Amino acid sequence: MSADWQTGLADPVASSRPTVSLSGIRCLVLGGGGFLGLNLCNRLAEAGAEVTCFSRSHPQPEVLDRRVTRVTGHFADRLAIANAVERQDVVFHLIAGSIPESSNRDPSAELAAAPIATLNLLEICRSARIKKLVFSSTGGAIYGIPRGIPIPEQAPTDPISAYGISKLMIEKSLYLYRHLHGIDYQVLRIANPYGRFQLGTKHQGLIGSYIHRVLSGLPLEVWGTGEVVRDFLHVDDVSDAFLGAVTYEGPHKILNVGSGVGMSVNQVIAELETAFGLDRLPCLYKPSRAADVPANVLDTALIRSELGWQPRVALRAGLVGTIAWMRAHLAEAHPGTPRHPAREG
Repeated sequence: MSADWQTGLADPVASSRPTVSLSGIRCLVLGGGGFLGLNLCNRLAEAGAEVTCFSRSHPQPEVLDRRVTRVTGHFADRLAIANAVERQDVVFHLIAGSIPESSNRDPSAELAAAPIATLNLLEICRSARIKKLVFSSTGGAIYGIPRGIPIPEQAPTDPISAYGISKLMIEKSLYLYRHLHGIDYQVLRIANPYGRFQLGTKHQGLIGSYIHRVLSGLPLEVWGTGEVVRDFLHVDDVSDAFLGAVTYEGPHKILNVGSGVGMSVNQVIAELETAFGLDRLPCLYKPSRAADVPANVLDTALIRSELGWQPRVALRAGLVGTIAWMRAHLAEAHPGTPRHPAREG
């Protein structure tokens, strides 16, 4: 069985990454079975780190680098987390409760889940003398409706979703534990990532969802007029930022991670039409959602100056690579099922 869709070999941008050495550093990735986590685990292993992937279920063997240790458990299970954290140097916290839209259906459940479990994690990290905790926050939901574009790290944080409030609560908890106990941390406020391992089936990740729908012969769902503006970033660029955060010792504990370029949903659809080689993609327009801010583009000047980081994957190349990965994934998952006849341009 071919494993190209799993390893990323079908993605032409996968080999254009900068070389980073984290030889011998022991890294735990909480949420390692998710979209960002799988990519991060593999990148850490490539960089020479000793990596443990903590997730609710075992990823398929071909997905993760063979050097990655796999541990299953739930974030709310304090004993499982304590066992996973023991003897680690760096902990990556990539676990989220839900997504912005669904979080507003039951805010109390959202705010009682990840923030409380994170406080338990911080106590465990304090006891285990973890060197650094790197948290995957949100560069979209945490700012709410922005007062200006692009949005710098010091902009007001007024989330309009329980998801954004949950992320902000965790950020404040990290600050508290650094103040009280000296735990080092780094917050990365990430824009809208896309790329390999984003399945596009969980209503999270517009680009992944759209590619999946095109290949499944379904119309694209557009909430509102399609003029909502977002900041889209390839997952390889996100992984670069994570790796840079491991050794960063500067004073800035919160860094935006984005492309710095705003694109409307309609513009993304036009780019997908070009990448697929199609004249027009069918769209199904629906009413706008309360959790959607009209525009969100991150100011990335700080991370560029502090980490020497910059986005390297152009949107067109990223879309072509993601389409190739998704096509191969669907062929592996559903052999013999005809795929949509669109072609990569």
